[in-house]
Amino acid sequence: MSHLTGKRVAVLATDGFEDSELTEPISAVQEHGAEVTVVSTKTGSITGKNGHEQEVSLTSADANADDFDALVLPGGVVNGDQIRLDADAVAFTKSFFAQHKPVGAICHGGWILADADVLGGRTVTSYASLRTDLQNAGATWVDEEVVVDQGLVTSRTPDDLPAFNAKLVEEIGEGKHPGQTA
Repeated sequence: MSHLTGKRVAVLATDGFEDSELTEPISAVQEHGAEVTVVSTKTGSITGKNGHEQEVSLTSADANADDFDALVLPGGVVNGDQIRLDADAVAFTKSFFAQHKPVGAICHGGWILADADVLGGRTVTSYASLRTDLQNAGATWVDEEVVVDQGLVTSRTPDDLPAFNAKLVEEIGEGKHPGQTA
């Protein structure tokens, strides 16, 4: 299947990402024809919490949402905590919502959504420890395998990756969603 041919997907992460939450969504969208660019707060490569090394293509300071069709935010406690401290990464993330483009966030990847102030009125899920942060940012939090809300795809843990990846591919294939707003 190649219904994502021509689509450009940014994956935003830094050191400490949950390995499978970075590698499996990348594989899923590439299998459907999408081109993936790994964006990070640093150059060179980043290392997952279980040791996966991932080359970085672009820094968050140089990344522009105009150049992409969708964004993926992998989890990992350290990754999620560090990425949200980078003003460029937060602005990059918010731009996808302003442009109504699909965004997928799994596990601790959803933390940056609170900092980007894009959760008002949205229904999401995440790793359970983020529940209060996401609710305080305006979201309705539910404990479900995968939640889709107007192009925003969220999941809880690596166990949810099959459902997350399927919905991510579907939402990217659908393109822009008018209800996906900053």
